[in-house]
Amino acid sequence: MAITGSGSLAIYLSVFVISAAFLRKGAAETVTVEGQNLATDNVSVIEGEMATISCRVKDNDGSVIQLLNPNRQTIYFKDVRPLKDSRFQLVNFSDNELRVSLSNVSLSDEGRYVCQLYTDPPQEAYADVTVLVPPGNPIIESREDTVSEGNETELTCTAMGSKPAASIRWMKEEEELTGETTVEETYDRMFTVTSRVRFSVTKEDDGVPVDCIIDHPAVKDLLAQRHLEVLYKPEVKIVVTYPDGLTREGDNLDLTCIAEGKPHPHQINWLRVEEDVPPHAVVTGSDLYIENLNKSYNGTYRCVASNTVGEAYDDYILYVYDAPTTIPTPTTNPVNTQDSRAGEGAPQKIDHAVIGGVVAVVMFAILCALIVLGRYFARHKGTYFTHEAKGADDAADADTAIINAEGGHNNSDEKKEYYI
Repeated sequence: MAITGSGSLAIYLSVFVISAAFLRKGAAETVTVEGQNLATDNVSVIEGEMATISCRVKDNDGSVIQLLNPNRQTIYFKDVRPLKDSRFQLVNFSDNELRVSLSNVSLSDEGRYVCQLYTDPPQEAYADVTVLVPPGNPIIESREDTVSEGNETELTCTAMGSKPAASIRWMKEEEELTGETTVEETYDRMFTVTSRVRFSVTKEDDGVPVDCIIDHPAVKDLLAQRHLEVLYKPEVKIVVTYPDGLTREGDNLDLTCIAEGKPHPHQINWLRVEEDVPPHAVVTGSDLYIENLNKSYNGTYRCVASNTVGEAYDDYILYVYDAPTTIPTPTTNPVNTQDSRAGEGAPQKIDHAVIGGVVAVVMFAILCALIVLGRYFARHKGTYFTHEAKGADDAADADTAIINAEGGHNNSDEKKEYYI
């Protein structure tokens, strides 16, 4: 709408007259009369974005609506913008609403905006515009680059230049940590927030991420992350490369020492506890090789690994058996110690096949004996006669049979015995 110079002057004069009348009636204070029908809303806007202020009237009777800035300068009088700030633009104007947008909002735009309705008595409604300033990218720092297991580390996270002040949370994987927070307000109504967190670390924390999470109404998903670097002493394990089972005289023994740590172990040594290593044993790096075993080599062999954090070891108990037919007696191994008597620490096993064979041989021998005895008794089975009654069959009576029987006492004169 084109407005001539005289027309513009007339509008400005009319705005001035109406505003002066409004002020004389004390309309600078909020009017809360019964039947008030002017309304507006508070606005929160992120710096650099657009804010929209709406003055709404219910059942307007044709009264004039205008919008004032925090300095009570008229931004819009009806659909006319007296203020020379092109960032303000008319979005909608009707008898029931005056809606104005403000682009590229800055901190200087923050304050209380006034909606005025020229009624009797006049009405005012206030829209508080709050400008939010998101913090810059958080900065996370560590007191030391690396930390040894068992020691305490400290992390610091800083969120600068925010409005309002940001809040900081700490997370170590799924665990929430408690930090100490300080808030500093600067001269331009901005805030700098610093949070410190302290905790002890273990070797399991090596490589674990620690997140500094920023909570602020003007920004989402803002965080800084740092991975822990934990130094720890070696973890040592002895592996039997050969033999697979029991160690016997004449066999060879090949052991490998596996050591992992941070930093990597710089030294690995083999020794025999309380005795000397056999003279012909060969140590190559982390391997120990002994050939042609005999019982004099029995004992505890130890692999010791060390780095800048500390040292650790693992033991292997060697027990050399006799010939392969020897059935070993079960033994109990020390905790976390390998024992060749049980095939790398496993419980000894009895050869059930040998026992079964022995039992089978015994049963077979018993069965054979029973067969031989049965055949013997079968051959000697029948009627057996004695010579004591020979000739008794032809005797007429019992007395004659006794007399005629061979071996009977038919001649009492041949043998007589006298008892005095």
